Amino acid sequence: MDNTPPMHKLILSYLENELPRINAFLERETDKLDGSVRPPIQHVLAAGGKRIRPLLTLLASRALGAQGDTPYPLACSLEMLHSATLLHDDILDEAALRRGRKSAHIVYGPNVTILAGDVLLALANRLVADYGEPRLTAILSEAILRTATGEVKEIANVRNTDLTNDDYLDIITGKTAYLFQAACEAGAIVAGATPEQEQAAHNYGLYLGIAFQLVDDALDYVSPSDVSGKPSGGDLKEGKLTLPLIGYFDSLPDAERQQVLTKFRDNALTEDETAHILGEITRLALPQKTREAAERYANMAHDALSAFPETPEREVLHSVLDYVLSREK
Repeated sequence: MDNTPPMHKLILSYLENELPRINAFLERETDKLDGSVRPPIQHVLAAGGKRIRPLLTLLASRALGAQGDTPYPLACSLEMLHSATLLHDDILDEAALRRGRKSAHIVYGPNVTILAGDVLLALANRLVADYGEPRLTAILSEAILRTATGEVKEIANVRNTDLTNDDYLDIITGKTAYLFQAACEAGAIVAGATPEQEQAAHNYGLYLGIAFQLVDDALDYVSPSDVSGKPSGGDLKEGKLTLPLIGYFDSLPDAERQQVLTKFRDNALTEDETAHILGEITRLALPQKTREAAERYANMAHDALSAFPETPEREVLHSVLDYVLSREK
């Protein structure tokens, strides 16, 4: 019996048609690259992933009237930008796994992988520039700037126990949500949408991106590594303060809190202490509370879609929200 929710079936049906075309475009473009940089790029792209950013560009552009193949280079440029950040992030995080496979820097070395990420960034920018629409270039450039800034802020705040909820929100908006926002807003522009619709696409993408990262941060504490492709509790071990961990620290009595914070700041937690914290985060339902925060942003994204005309693509955009909130990896 097929227990797939109806809203998820909408996405799966859309992806079934679009994913081969997205992957074929990515393959054609990367095949043109010099052989010295191609392997790590093919490695990260072949790992698959959700392809949610190019899908959002296609959906937003078509929901607002784009026809034919016009949105494809733009959509695929978003996947290239995202993949470039993955190549760089895994080096910064010293991550051995990406989507259940060895990270590119483990296979090809950090130097080649860094430069391969730079090549992907440049290729994505060239694809966008070919549209001859300055606003597209500006939006993608701003998204890259904000994403990189968010990543730097995250690194700068590793083991910073003074990080507030607002600081955390600022970091995840930068490192994740701006690429979602750019994917949707750029899709609206290429479709020739009205200013109101462009703003609605902007808002939908931004709020969706925040919700997506909140769910990701919740999953870090509950999703087994064989499901997520990443070690469970990795954020705690890496010293990243996300909403579940901030909530745990806030729950502690003052005396105990100071002791735990000091050990966390000094990276001096034992394996038993780390396991205890992971257990407490689950017991206090902090991952679920993080999902509830994601739902609030998803509701704002849902409201933004009221400016879109009634089309099949708008329904799929609604279903993307449902998928993001219910995902398990």
